[in-house]
Amino acid sequence: MSIKISFIKLAALLSLFFIFLTITGYVFFDIAGDINNKYTNVGNIALTVTNYGTLGKGFCGTQPSCMYPINSGIENLYLGGIWVGGVKNGNVLVSTGAIDVSTAGRNEGFEFSSPPGGNILERSSLQTSPNYRPEAISHQDFVTEFIDTNVVINGTLVQNHTPLGLKVMLQTYCYNLNFANNWVIFNYKIVNIGYRGDNGPIDSLYLGVWSDFVVRNTNVTPGCGAGTSFFNKGANGFIDSLSMEYAYDYSGDPGFTDNYAALKILGANPRPSGEKVKSRAHYTIWQFKNSNDPVYFWPTQDNDPIVKGGRFQKMEGYASINPVTFIDSNRINQLRQSPGNRTTLLSYGPFRNTDNSKFSLRYNQDTLNIVYAVICAKKNGTDPATMDTEFQKLNLYTSAGWAQRAYDNGYKLPAPPDNPITHYVVEDKKVTLYWAANAERSVDPISNLRDFEGYRIYRTNPGFDLNLSSDLTQDLKLIAEFDSAHNAYSNNTGFGFIKLATPIMFEGDTNQYWYKFEFPNQLNGFQYIYSVTSFDKGDPSQQLGSLESAVLSNSRRIFVGSPANNNPDAEVGVYPNPYYGSAIWDGTGAKKETLRKLYFFNLPSKCEISIWTIAGDLVDKISHDAATYNGSDISWFRTYTDGNQKLSGGEHAWDMISRNDQAIATGLYIFTVNDLSTGKIKKGKFLIVK
Repeated sequence: MSIKISFIKLAALLSLFFIFLTITGYVFFDIAGDINNKYTNVGNIALTVTNYGTLGKGFCGTQPSCMYPINSGIENLYLGGIWVGGVKNGNVLVSTGAIDVSTAGRNEGFEFSSPPGGNILERSSLQTSPNYRPEAISHQDFVTEFIDTNVVINGTLVQNHTPLGLKVMLQTYCYNLNFANNWVIFNYKIVNIGYRGDNGPIDSLYLGVWSDFVVRNTNVTPGCGAGTSFFNKGANGFIDSLSMEYAYDYSGDPGFTDNYAALKILGANPRPSGEKVKSRAHYTIWQFKNSNDPVYFWPTQDNDPIVKGGRFQKMEGYASINPVTFIDSNRINQLRQSPGNRTTLLSYGPFRNTDNSKFSLRYNQDTLNIVYAVICAKKNGTDPATMDTEFQKLNLYTSAGWAQRAYDNGYKLPAPPDNPITHYVVEDKKVTLYWAANAERSVDPISNLRDFEGYRIYRTNPGFDLNLSSDLTQDLKLIAEFDSAHNAYSNNTGFGFIKLATPIMFEGDTNQYWYKFEFPNQLNGFQYIYSVTSFDKGDPSQQLGSLESAVLSNSRRIFVGSPANNNPDAEVGVYPNPYYGSAIWDGTGAKKETLRKLYFFNLPSKCEISIWTIAGDLVDKISHDAATYNGSDISWFRTYTDGNQKLSGGEHAWDMISRNDQAIATGLYIFTVNDLSTGKIKKGKFLIVK
């Protein structure tokens, strides 16, 4: 009886608590619905986008934070987040999407959250995409919104947070074009939704993005759980004329991180007519969390007018903080040439109307807009990593120019023909590519012309995958090119060598394939990547040369080998046999023992492989299904592939690690293969010499 009464009292107390929260304006919100696993993947940059104001996700887990090139292990951004600052009813407030933290998560300073039922919509302008929507802007849009009015999240009070009363609508745009595959555009729109009945305007508005750019190769030096020594190897810079900050790895993983990571303001609205964005752009930088530097110190509160050191004062820029010691070119150069653990803020404000009059964000009436681009680019040339020359920044400048051009043209870019729809047939020591003629019907969105000209065929060399910082755009080598023979463009080779007399179709596939190219003499067991692209004639009226479809978007990872063999008399085998020390495809480094592999071949479609010592002890047991097997059961494939690889069906890789998780020793081993369809058991043996 007493227990029941206690529960009744508890329920009553909880009800009163919820009434209190409702009256005072506090809102409970369960962020379990927050989505932080959306990341760009149509181009060559994998950047995490959330629906609670944060960019990136730290360097823990399998999801990339801001990886470029994709699958390279080179991370460029530890964490980032939007900041909105303003004055409401005389109070100076800043709502932040992220601040200096040692562990990425929902801590103090993570003040935005998704409204109930909020999520991230993915859409694409590519008609071949499963996310195709006619209203899509780019090849991969993320669309979401978040608010700063939830002060209790997951049952925990957000410390030191007084909301401005904001809703932020975010759209991100990503492209798979070869010249535009290394940057992501962030289009923020902010409205005043009020807070706790306060529907007053917000004045003196600043918008910014706080960033913790860290360029490191996490395949070489793991970043999860790393300390200060991991994060203090980067150098920073700012280019005033472009409203762009950047960072690079000065001394962390030299030779494995030849990247620039950058953030650029593309535009803002409203802004005074004729005024350039750079006139109100502010770049501030500080030592992570604990600096006592009079300029480069960490802001710990929204407003600190005494020492000009609050978050709002940082958004105003260095000239506001201390006009005497404000940042100049000499101090910028010191940052460029010296590594450190720093975070940065690239802000814009105060916002003014087009006639330069004061701008106020009125309740449910006005919209504030700012657009950024996160850009990653390879350093140009081969100069040392510690250098930061204009020559090294050429690729960064080119990419920044394309991002700006996309913004200026309403996010429309000149486009090459569509990627050819491609089908791959894998055989023993051979791969055959078939593709459809869909690219030949493409219409350029700028010229409105069908300007298709030809096809290019690419392949990687065997062994490319062992370079952990590999950039596939460089690894894919041009093998052949074919173009129309009836005009003055290109080489006029014609399509006679590759075009079929009649199209071919494959079971379960409604596409007609008009073209064929064979790759004979491929090496079994090695990973290759193949790609077919299309290119156009160019557009002299737009001062554009020939454009080519995305080589990465149409690429496919393939392991050549024997197809599934259901012939009961077919022999099964192992290669390499004998296995001496290591195979040429084995991984290297501290984890080398887990990055070995050998292959069983000529396997039935469904079977069970058992490995035994000559004494009859079971070493390991493996299940094989040709329809689903992709190698992900061993570390080699999880390290050197992207999970979308295609295997031949009749081969299965083994890492020579026993079922007790121990590396096997030198010796002779026996294996059996049980065909699960027929029950027939085949036997063989192999030798390991370490």
